Amino acid sequence: MRYALHAEWTKVRTVPGTVWLVGVTVAITVSVGAMAAGTASTDRVRAALAGVYAGQAVVAVLAVTAMAGEYGTGMIRTSLTAVPRRHLVLAAKAAVLTAVTTATGAAAVGGSLLAARLPPTEGATLRAATGTVLYLVLIALLGLGAATAVRDSAAAVAVVFGVLYALPVLGRLVTDDTWQRRLQRAEPMTAGLLVQHTTDVASLPLPPWAGLGVLAAWAAAALLGGGLLLRLRDA
Repeated sequence: MRYALHAEWTKVRTVPGTVWLVGVTVAITVSVGAMAAGTASTDRVRAALAGVYAGQAVVAVLAVTAMAGEYGTGMIRTSLTAVPRRHLVLAAKAAVLTAVTTATGAAAVGGSLLAARLPPTEGATLRAATGTVLYLVLIALLGLGAATAVRDSAAAVAVVFGVLYALPVLGRLVTDDTWQRRLQRAEPMTAGLLVQHTTDVASLPLPPWAGLGVLAAWAAAALLGGGLLLRLRDA
């Protein structure tokens, strides 16, 4: 596992696109959050973190590229030859991606709150900030799982974007309030971002941490499914 981690870390830090994607994630998240916080009249913490709606897209692309990029170049054959235990390759990618996304998310969230002049010292603000960083990590793991399953960058990005952005739109087409609330509890983005709410928490479809748990379940399912296909299929 140590060699697999070293190999994956070497790949991530030597690919020029990684630094660019990390920088774009932080810049988009902070800039959008700063504009939203400036016009917000209620729950300024959630408004300051609104940039995650856009930033998560870049995180998903970064995660997809980490796996599907190797299939596109044929590098995956070298990776699996060097580390024949395929689950170790996926685990190492997940660990390195988690570390990179955590650092990126912390910078993005910290910058957003700083721009909005909201120190993350209060309980609700700290929960929202910590939960948002974890949210981005789970989005990265969801993207990694999808890329492992479909093996193609464009297809994996389409799948992740569809799950994140299309499902809430389809859910709003449901006119029944009861069913709409049930769908909100199952949608990964809608449920996951409940962790950002600091006001009117009692009216939410799920408690903040439970909502993040829904996204965690989606990410776990994607990784398990992708890992199973990785083991069963040829490179």
